[in-house]
Amino acid sequence: MDDAEALRTELADHLRDTGALRDPRWHKAFRTVPRHGFLPHFYRQLHDGDWERVTAEHPDWLRLVYADRVWVTQFDGDDTVTGGTPTCSSSMPTIMAIMLEALDVHSGQRVLEIGTGTGYNAALLCHVAGAANVTTVDVDPDISRRARERLRHNGFEPFCGTGDGALGHPARAPYDRVLATCSVATIPPAWLEQCRPGGLVVTTLHRPIGAGLVVVTSNGDGTGEGRVLAEDGRFMPLRAHASPPASAGEGPFDRGPTTLRMATVVNPASPFEFFAGTALPGVVAGRDWLAHPDGSWVRHRGAHVDQGGPRRLWDDAERALTEWRALGEPRRREFGISVRPGGQFLTLGERRWPL
Repeated sequence: MDDAEALRTELADHLRDTGALRDPRWHKAFRTVPRHGFLPHFYRQLHDGDWERVTAEHPDWLRLVYADRVWVTQFDGDDTVTGGTPTCSSSMPTIMAIMLEALDVHSGQRVLEIGTGTGYNAALLCHVAGAANVTTVDVDPDISRRARERLRHNGFEPFCGTGDGALGHPARAPYDRVLATCSVATIPPAWLEQCRPGGLVVTTLHRPIGAGLVVVTSNGDGTGEGRVLAEDGRFMPLRAHASPPASAGEGPFDRGPTTLRMATVVNPASPFEFFAGTALPGVVAGRDWLAHPDGSWVRHRGAHVDQGGPRRLWDDAERALTEWRALGEPRRREFGISVRPGGQFLTLGERRWPL
């Protein structure tokens, strides 16, 4: 057993032992498909905030490739520059495994992947579903070209297309499964329209506060019903679904005391964070601030907060915490998602919030 095979086995066994993988077909796929064949280089962030380019010449390259970590592979649409805004990555294998398990692919089913990226996830799909059944689409023609070359080099030949992922890929529809390795503010209707009745769409909601993995069962007509998964997941947004940049505003403000910690509201590890997102839709968060496109903002000062703009966002967060506690502190897995002709909603019992 060579070093790469040993590291693949170690990663696959780790995913199985932590419960991310349950289906032996996916365990075998992670043991077989060479992640290093799709990551000839990537970038890791150093303690000082700078980025380091890691290539096969780096002494830790292979070990890092098979670490259970997300690796940035491109900045600002260019895979030759170091630093900027990440625009492509190889997802954390644990999240990949959770989503692939949720996809529940069976023999002979046709799969559409939105967001080809490095091609590694498409290769895993090919291993289980068969390359003839896999269609993968990316908006960036250079990413598509590189992924196609790496897939072919590693023995996989799915259909690789270039285009707006929000439109799916109608030419090869219908699909039994749609997997989006990018996040979306709302579920694109085309995904549900191109998915057979009873088919599944697995993706991530792009919500700055309260993001989450979801699985939706398609009705075949652009509508569907589903649920939020217990496991958290964060992905780069579909480019058309990216949030505008924001920061805490300036101007007149009110100052008041608070016992609510910022981390309770915005940290994904907080059990309240998902519910907080229902009270703060569209709000962008920094380390100690919140801001909304309408000009409302918060600066958290530990024992007190400053609030400005047309709304008092922190008051909304504190009211949401009280409501959450009264409801029995529901976790993300207790929420549903409904995609209807009249809109898209998160649901909790009889309550619903528009996406």
